[in-house]
Amino acid sequence: MSKWSDEYRKSLKSMDTEEHIDLAFYRPIGFMWAQIAARLGITPNVITIASIFLGIGAGVMFYYQDLWINIAGMLLLIWANSFDSADGQLARITHQYSRLGRILDGLSGDFWFAAIYIAIILRENLTIPLFQEHPWLLWSIALLAGACHAKQASMADYYRQFHLYFLKGEGGSELDNAEDLNRQLKESGVTWKNNFWKCLTMRTYLNYTVQQEASSPSMQRLRRELNRRFQDGKIPLKFREEFRRLSLPLMKYTNILTFNWRTIGLFITLFIGQPWLYFIYELTILNIILAYMMYRHEHLCKQLTIQLKEGKY
Repeated sequence: MSKWSDEYRKSLKSMDTEEHIDLAFYRPIGFMWAQIAARLGITPNVITIASIFLGIGAGVMFYYQDLWINIAGMLLLIWANSFDSADGQLARITHQYSRLGRILDGLSGDFWFAAIYIAIILRENLTIPLFQEHPWLLWSIALLAGACHAKQASMADYYRQFHLYFLKGEGGSELDNAEDLNRQLKESGVTWKNNFWKCLTMRTYLNYTVQQEASSPSMQRLRRELNRRFQDGKIPLKFREEFRRLSLPLMKYTNILTFNWRTIGLFITLFIGQPWLYFIYELTILNIILAYMMYRHEHLCKQLTIQLKEGKY
């Protein structure tokens, strides 16, 4: 294996969790950006911040009804996502990991889609008679879609990190728990007065994790049972392999709920000149996938918890 191929593989999270479009397109481009950034001494967080500006710029271009301007916005959004891929790849090949980087990486997509949502709402409220007469209607639909979007992305990320935890161990996953995060926040001495922005990011991430845990009770029972039985953290290989076998088929759903298939839906609605339908796509198809994914994941966690209690591992 060549040095380039070896470095490229190191820049990936895992083949279990990589999406096909990412492997064919975004990861090779992201690796190129990561290599350039490494030579220039650019940090992953700088790339993340650049992606935020690109994504917001894309959103602004979706306000216009001119399809060519919309296509320019699509290209900007693709560029932003290549940077979003690059920051993680750069962090992995240079070992520049940080919780701030993980938080920034998650927030970048929120900034992109906030700009996209606002652009679509303003555009459609000016052009569609129903929304012209009732401008609050599309704002309400968009707010609901945005809440669903956040839930979809959050749970997809959580399940992917749990899968990586069993596949690669604690060092290969970014899986956290709210109890540890709350303790770390208290021990850090960070307050709203002495460091407002750090306190904000830490508390935002803590709340994000609390919501993930609240939405996955069977998963939390499994984690508690594992901690009780294997206090040294050495979970038997047999159990890890069984979890991977059951969890692997669900990774395709986590990938559908992230960037690529979401933006394919967005681009289709822009090409047909009805971008408001993107909100309906999130509220229907993506929510159905979310519900099914959560049901399947909770079921497998419940099944494995029972097996642990029966002493099968």
